[in-house]
Amino acid sequence: MDYPPAPGAYPAHPAQAYETDAPAKLNLYLHVLGRRFDGYHDLESLVAFVDVGDTLHAAPAEGFHFHVQGPMAPALDCGESDDNLCVRAARALAELVGRPLDVALTLTKRLPVASGIGGGSSDAAATLRLLSRYWGVEVAAEDLDRIALSLGADVPVCLAGVAAEIRGIGEEVRPVAPLPPAAVVLVNPGFALPTARVFRAWRGPGPAIPAWTPPPHAAGLAAQLMQRRNDLTEAAVDLEPAVAEVLDVLAARPDCLLARMSGSGATCFGLFETAEVAEAAAQVMQATHPTWWVRAGALSQAAPMVRLAGAEAAA
Repeated sequence: MDYPPAPGAYPAHPAQAYETDAPAKLNLYLHVLGRRFDGYHDLESLVAFVDVGDTLHAAPAEGFHFHVQGPMAPALDCGESDDNLCVRAARALAELVGRPLDVALTLTKRLPVASGIGGGSSDAAATLRLLSRYWGVEVAAEDLDRIALSLGADVPVCLAGVAAEIRGIGEEVRPVAPLPPAAVVLVNPGFALPTARVFRAWRGPGPAIPAWTPPPHAAGLAAQLMQRRNDLTEAAVDLEPAVAEVLDVLAARPDCLLARMSGSGATCFGLFETAEVAEAAAQVMQATHPTWWVRAGALSQAAPMVRLAGAEAAA
């Protein structure tokens, strides 16, 4: 699979800074097919991305520096240890292409941590995408895939950055036809829900589903998704009943076409036809639940691009 922008299409600019977005990932549906012999689970999911997320910035430096800023930075380990997915991604790519790790990476963290919307995975994918261009190197797609999967099951689809069906543990990524324009409201009740805990509480696979057909509009997308499910929702609600409250509040909005949990939670999303109704719903929910994290956005129609940073981009 090719990952836009193709790294080989750009020359190296070691004196310039670049940046890219790390968008939130949504599991529009998530079916858990069974537990594998190695302890992982086989999945079937339709993944989309939202124009809400983190930002990653790369600038020239002597040696390697990694810094996290933004409203969600306090919830994240800001060190340069291999525990951070951005750091692991940067080191793996540098080793692969034989480059010194001479870059200052700054992550502006806006997405909640351990929240089911792929924040860490999207950040890792953004690191691979960003440094490929920053260094002006051409990396074979299979090598990027290998690094991505070594970092986590969600990283390959985040590297693709477009709506896709995923299977296996996440290593099988098949882009689908562009989804229709639709607005979303993301809501997190303000706590992390570790993926491993939710999978341990999973109750077993659900029934078979009908074949997927490309929907023509947001209402058609919602109708298709209603025939599908997130098999981890009951497990998440058992662990944190506030997830059910979020889903109920979203579903109660008059213009909400669908309310569903993403990934292993605790973030849920509501699907809306227009940005105006989504923004209005977000404002009401934030006012009535001030401790919740609430953001309105839209389904992304293209993969994230790497761009010159700051004033350089306007020059």
